[in-house]
This record gives sequence, structure tokens and C-alpha cells, in this order.
Amino acid sequence: MWRRVASVFTLLAPSRSSVLNKVPHNLKFLEVFATEVMTPTEDGVLSKVKTPFITFVLGGPGSGKGTQCLKIVESFGFTHLSAGDLLRKETSTNAKFCDMINDTIKEGGIVPSELTVKLIQGAIDSSENYKFLIDGFPRSEENRSAFEKITGAEPNIVLFFDCPEEEMVRRVLSRNEGRLDDNIDTMKKRLKTFTALSLPVINYYSEKGKLLKINAVGTEDEVFEQVRPVFAKYEKEIR
Repeated sequence: MWRRVASVFTLLAPSRSSVLNKVPHNLKFLEVFATEVMTPTEDGVLSKVKTPFITFVLGGPGSGKGTQCLKIVESFGFTHLSAGDLLRKETSTNAKFCDMINDTIKEGGIVPSELTVKLIQGAIDSSENYKFLIDGFPRSEENRSAFEKITGAEPNIVLFFDCPEEEMVRRVLSRNEGRLDDNIDTMKKRLKTFTALSLPVINYYSEKGKLLKINAVGTEDEVFEQVRPVFAKYEKEIR
């Protein structure tokens, strides 16, 4: 579906210890060059169409990735696609999947990959933007594989917000947003699922040199000061 965009990365500083302390610290920074595809218009004239610039945003529940995505959107004009929000929206518009999605979220599990990927793909295809933050995805190796198979694309950047488990629990239980999964029992299940299934994804992208690790402990602005240079450095290249 989309042509890939090449990327090369250099080192970022390691973060504090957390439940995910097995993640390698020899991470690389990036240099990205946006790809333009020549596409014929109705009158036969070739026009330049930029392929999507895709950033996966990973981190445990309460790691602050959603908050940082909003800051990236405000500062750099990305479109924020939350996998969880897309699934929650689907429950209100598609009765066929409503019970299955709600039950899976309540149990801290992972919704079938094909459904999630198709929701993400639909949101990308319907957008006039070409810069996307995909928040909370992929949550498993199956998610990752399904995304590549269905879209024919890989992410340009993978941000990982590394946060200690106790801090994530504190944040989730104090945010009081009325979400189905914001309770201690579901939180424990979500953390267990995240550690078991998301860690291989994080290690996979680390080994490929695509992972950028962010220390998620601190104020929103302090964390964003680590995020800002990632996008500021390459804003011209991805326009």
C-alpha cells in the first residue's frame, strides 16, 4: 500500500530502571528522508504524493504517551491516531464487534490484529495529512506482523516511553477519566500483557535501529524536552 521510507538512527540517553529494564540501551537516533511517489492525475500529469510518515508510539498504560502525542501534534502538525480510541469508537458504531472489543479491553487483552490494523489504515487513508502518530500500537508481534502484511509498510520511527510500573499505576488510578480499563484489577492485567507481549516488539525495533527510548518520569514539559529534538531535527526532511 505505502512505499517505505528509509531511516538511520543514532544514540539517545538511557532512561531509569523500570519493568522493562531488559530493553537494550544501545539505541540509535534517526535521519529520515521522506519519500515522494510520482502519481498520474486524471489529465495524465504526474504529481508528487508523499507517502505516510508513520511513528509508532509505545509505552505501558499511564506512561504518558497520549499526552506527549498531543504535544507533538501541536508542535509539529502530526495526526494522532490512538488504537484504543479507534477501537472504543468502533464499539459505538458497530454492534457486531461491540461486546468482543469491550470484553477484551476490560480483561486487558489485545483485540484481533486485523480489525485494529484496518481501523488504523482507514483513518490514514481518509486523512489529508501524511504525518501520523499511531499511539498504543503494535501491542504484540502479531500486531506488528499484521500491520506490515496488510499495509505493506513499516514505521519510520518507534518512540518508547519508559516508565516504572509503580508510576504508571499511580497515574492511571488518579486520572479519573471514567474509562472501562482504569481500575486496579484491569491495570494489573494490562501491565502483565504489556510486559509479556510488547517487550518483544520493543526489542525487535531496537535491533532494527528504529527505537527511540524516552525517559517518561518527570513533568509533561520535561518529558517533551526529550521528544522535541527528535521531530525538530527532521521537520524539514518530512515536509
